[in-house]
Amino acid sequence: MILNIAPLRKHRDYRLLYVGQLVSMFGSMFTYVAVPYQVYELTHSSFMVGMLGAAQLIPLLLFALWGGAYADAMDRRRLLIVSEFVMTGGSLLLMINSLVPHPSVGLIFVLSAAMAGVNGFHRPALDATTPLLVDREDLTAVSALNFLRFSVSAIGGPALAGLAMASFGISITYAIDVLSFLVSLIALALIRRMPPSDRASRPGLRSILEGLKYAISRPELIGTYAVDMVAMTFAMPMALFPSMASIWGGAKAAGWLYAAIPIGSLFTSVFSGWTSKVDRHGAAVVIAAAVWGLAIVILGFAPTLGAAVFCLALAGAADAVSGVFRATIWNETIPTELRGRLAGVEMISYLSGPLLGIARAGWVATISSNNISVVSGGFICLVAVLLCIPLLPAFWNYRAERRVSKPVSVSSGATVP
Repeated sequence: MILNIAPLRKHRDYRLLYVGQLVSMFGSMFTYVAVPYQVYELTHSSFMVGMLGAAQLIPLLLFALWGGAYADAMDRRRLLIVSEFVMTGGSLLLMINSLVPHPSVGLIFVLSAAMAGVNGFHRPALDATTPLLVDREDLTAVSALNFLRFSVSAIGGPALAGLAMASFGISITYAIDVLSFLVSLIALALIRRMPPSDRASRPGLRSILEGLKYAISRPELIGTYAVDMVAMTFAMPMALFPSMASIWGGAKAAGWLYAAIPIGSLFTSVFSGWTSKVDRHGAAVVIAAAVWGLAIVILGFAPTLGAAVFCLALAGAADAVSGVFRATIWNETIPTELRGRLAGVEMISYLSGPLLGIARAGWVATISSNNISVVSGGFICLVAVLLCIPLLPAFWNYRAERRVSKPVSVSSGATVP
């Protein structure tokens, strides 16, 4: 039942990548909280906070597929280093903007959009790299470990960001993000090179279409994209956190709201040993997404900050279960030479959903209320997810592959079947 940490013990490069990304994600969570909070403080508009999601979605859609193509065609470590170097500059500019007497909301939008575009190259390279650093039998454990990494950083980051903003001002949150990127860059420099597979295609429209064709041909992949997309698009309440926090205590309350979902994810990750015994991965994803929607419906009736944090933690626990099984399906079924391109498709599905959800929640709250936005979104999510059972029967009935292989040789460009 307890988390399996064997991949960290066995694989040096995975350990370096894991620790570096843990520190980087921790720092990025400071910016993740600071940007919408600063926009709300400057504009007092949940609609403008929601539009941040739209501003980040456009470059994400433009660059994620290209980023995946480049991740398959070049040294993935080099792509990670270049991407993180550019994002370090973005966080530095956000810090400088926050120090001027009248910070520019427009510049915040531009920098957020630009960093989302760069992340379109970084995330596919990261997701395509991880399976190459471990053995096939470690994949489910790695999925749980990655959710633990996210949960720890997403709990500590927002909570401490709220305290930092309340105590020292918003500039310190951006400065911490800059320092965290520097730690990650050092860790990446210590990892061995990861040249592309001998069968990798040159980056371009043709290689992108190859990846899309493969994704469309696999019903288990289509199911992971569809379920997560509808769950996040209709039931992501994050745009409302600054407004909710203004009622329940300001910056510190905002930190708790942003940390609540990762708290639930952490619980699932720590007690994730049972996931390796589950064969019905498709059904597990659907059930977990339905629990997410139900928890968001209940959130709409939460009378206090504590009740809201509990509902969000329950939603986070369910989302982590869904995420562990989605990641395992991806890692089991995607060949090495396509991992980057498919990681780009995955990125569009699991990041565009929340960004669309942020925009939807902010817009609905503007024309109605926070409660109506949350409850209606959770209910639509629940219905849409349950409809996936009859509409996607192959995904609902998908069972895990139980094969054991030798470690993957990165230097030789070996593929995972």
